[in-house]
Amino acid sequence: MTENQSAGTVPAGGAPETGLPPSNRDLSPPPQRSGRLPTFRLGGLGHSLGLIIALAALLLIGVLTSGERFVSIDNVMVILREAAVIGVISIGVTFVITAGGIDLSVGSVMGLATVWASTLATQTMATDTHWVVMVFTALAVGTAAGLVNGVIVAYGRVVSFIATLAMLVAARGLAEIISNRRSQIVTVEGFLDFFRADVIGVPVIVWIFFLVAVGGWVLLARTTFGRRTIAVGGNPEAARLAGIKVQRHTMWVFALSGLTAGIAALMMLGRTTAGTSTNGLLYELDAIAAVVVGGTLLIGGRGTIVGTVLGVLVFAVLTNIFIQNNLSPSAQQLAKGAIIVIAVLLQQRFASRARSST
Repeated sequence: MTENQSAGTVPAGGAPETGLPPSNRDLSPPPQRSGRLPTFRLGGLGHSLGLIIALAALLLIGVLTSGERFVSIDNVMVILREAAVIGVISIGVTFVITAGGIDLSVGSVMGLATVWASTLATQTMATDTHWVVMVFTALAVGTAAGLVNGVIVAYGRVVSFIATLAMLVAARGLAEIISNRRSQIVTVEGFLDFFRADVIGVPVIVWIFFLVAVGGWVLLARTTFGRRTIAVGGNPEAARLAGIKVQRHTMWVFALSGLTAGIAALMMLGRTTAGTSTNGLLYELDAIAAVVVGGTLLIGGRGTIVGTVLGVLVFAVLTNIFIQNNLSPSAQQLAKGAIIVIAVLLQQRFASRARSST
């Protein structure tokens, strides 16, 4: 036998000849070998798992430090009421950041909406007709302010940071002028009865937060508007080439943020029964922190409503723990900063694990 015969020649067909009859050849496929054990695919849950762990840890700390007082129904409702107003604002901010922008004006716009909806003229009209007039006023003021932001950013080509910073100052100043720097007490009974009521033991403002969160999730995750928002935030030029009217979409995203600020203004009026220019002070910072900690990319292109809700709850629970234990606000701010860092680190860890398992 020649050397070529012993090694097996390769005919024109490309299959090597082994010198064995076909019946003696092992034609079964080679066994599949894997160096890794099967892993669970976390998917979108991976981005929120870090926050879930952080929230669970905070709840445990609350139970250990405050006992039954922390887990009482009354205290749970307090936490949810505290989370509701900032939570609604955060839903709108999630859309803006997902689209690659930033909205620093939501707190001031909310304050302006509370003042405008509680003026003597508005309340008189609401008394003569229906308290829904106050609702339309707050929603119109918030949406109009958001539209102004959107037009300046989209068509004026002003960076969103600068445009919304200008609105932050202007809205707060206009609210001070309208209210003459005084608190305007809400006296319309129908309005107060609705927004201070409970439904099956849960405050109405908490139900509003729930409905806005569900609506925001559907809009972002299940509609063309949401897909376009993600596309615009990820790559505006590619989105334009794909046929998306980027400028118009950007304008509507900011209008949506203003609308949620108007909704939050109504909830604030129901809670405090007063419209004042100081309402919503620094709420924009809390909203942005909750959104970013929740997993929405600050550079745009990815957003999560579920993560935003979890982020809001983390900060609400943290605040309640400090109040229950009579700790200083300064220590609370320090702890908030630590929670932001820890939550983001956990979030990145589980998100990378989710990517590696897919």
